[in-house]
Amino acid sequence: MKRRTVITGAGAMLAGAIARPALVRAASASTLRFVPYADLALLDPIITTNYVTRTHALMVFDTLYGLDSSYRAQPQMVAGHSVEDGGLTWRLTLRDGLLFHDGTPVLARDAVASLKRWGQRDSFGSALFAAVNELTAPTDKELLFRLKRPFPLLPEALAKPVSYVPVIMPERLAAVPPTQAVTEMIGSGPFRYVAQERVPGSLNVYRRFEGYKPREGGTASFTAGPKIARFDRIEWRTIPDGSTAAGALRSGEIDWWEQPLVDLVPALSRQSDIKVALIESAGLIGQIRLNHTQPPFDNPAISHAVLTAVDQGEMMDAVAGTDPAIRRGPCGIFTPGGPMASDAGMKALTGPRDLAASKRALEAAGYKGEKVVLLAGTDVPRISAICEVMGDVCRKLGLNLDYVATDWGTVNQRILNAKPIDQGGWSMFGVFSGGLDQLSPAYHLAARGNGRSGIPSWLTDAPIEDLRNQWFQAPDLPAQQALAAQIQARALEVGAYLPCGQYFQPSAYRSDLENMLTGLPLFWNVSRAG
Repeated sequence: MKRRTVITGAGAMLAGAIARPALVRAASASTLRFVPYADLALLDPIITTNYVTRTHALMVFDTLYGLDSSYRAQPQMVAGHSVEDGGLTWRLTLRDGLLFHDGTPVLARDAVASLKRWGQRDSFGSALFAAVNELTAPTDKELLFRLKRPFPLLPEALAKPVSYVPVIMPERLAAVPPTQAVTEMIGSGPFRYVAQERVPGSLNVYRRFEGYKPREGGTASFTAGPKIARFDRIEWRTIPDGSTAAGALRSGEIDWWEQPLVDLVPALSRQSDIKVALIESAGLIGQIRLNHTQPPFDNPAISHAVLTAVDQGEMMDAVAGTDPAIRRGPCGIFTPGGPMASDAGMKALTGPRDLAASKRALEAAGYKGEKVVLLAGTDVPRISAICEVMGDVCRKLGLNLDYVATDWGTVNQRILNAKPIDQGGWSMFGVFSGGLDQLSPAYHLAARGNGRSGIPSWLTDAPIEDLRNQWFQAPDLPAQQALAAQIQARALEVGAYLPCGQYFQPSAYRSDLENMLTGLPLFWNVSRAG
């Protein structure tokens, strides 16, 4: 599988002339124009793990706690908390002056309802609520957790900055079932969403929320500290064509391109009025996720046989080329270099690739020619790249492949369909997970065995769930690491998903932008020089 071809020279100029949308110049002190890696198709951060939705959610909503750059939980919407009864009672007090975008005050019962909705979907949240005996709002300012057993990671759970984010919304919206999207974007974050200006597939608009009260004192660090909006208006411009986005950045028609094509980064780096930097410092990790509720991947032996055919080197060649500065490998279940990374079970991924042996294992596992629908998001280059490689592997293995090339927004909507293939279901799709999401069992949504309660993949595996529950109760880091190694070995054995490797995606922005935070794309604090 060869790396994608980049349009260059006159061809690129022609493509840009044809595809470039009509944009006005971005050089404005009050407006920031941003190009996300994909269109914002889903707005509710509790129904999808899509990163573009997570980034949107961090603008519109706020959380009770934030994480600083050292990944320590710090009070955000709360003024503070107290712990009583040997860790069984937690009292959280909201700080003064919190308002929703509709002008109503943020009350403790809003937070209670929001957390209960989140806890039904999120991996960390479900672990927290398994320890909760009762969560109430005895007053408008106080949340009261009564626990069955101590859960010292409670602030870390409520500070989670990655999908699913424990955002706080009005109680009336939080009452919507977690499998059903809310119809209004009413949060209490530093920016409000301007729904009437939305153009699906093209434009999303945010305005500074004048009623937002930042935390007093301290410094902004990742999602902790004061969140001060420096721009009156932020526009998200969806530009699927890379050459068009690059041209718009060079001309100043946009300010910030979240994920420029890796092939274009060297040229952008040489331009004095553009900066190229790593914003997501934990990297991005590729995954091919499998639908474990439908044939053929309802058979773990078949899932594992396909996993043994994955070549992470080939995957990352297609995504990022051979530059060792922006790619890593091999990559298991937990983030390479992180505290939970290990070699457990890795021979399935690191041994010599032998497609003939994988094909024999597939046949021995009982594959009988069932159709395999692979959903490929073509407008996200890294996703398109791993899907192309995976499609090639599937054909060589003799799978009855239906390769569905479509936009990423459509993929995100279709993977929610749990019906059979002939009713619009699916078998596989490609996705990238941030390294932050795979640091530990607390965050890692794809390393679960909780069936239909989990993310689209829906693996049911009691051993993984039992090991994960033990991890939360482990007394120290070595015990956590030993259990994480067992989780990794089991996840690879049953083919929970197919790890594709890790790379580090640069971001590019105009050099007059300053005070940019790192960790994730964040829109508070950043300002324009002069």
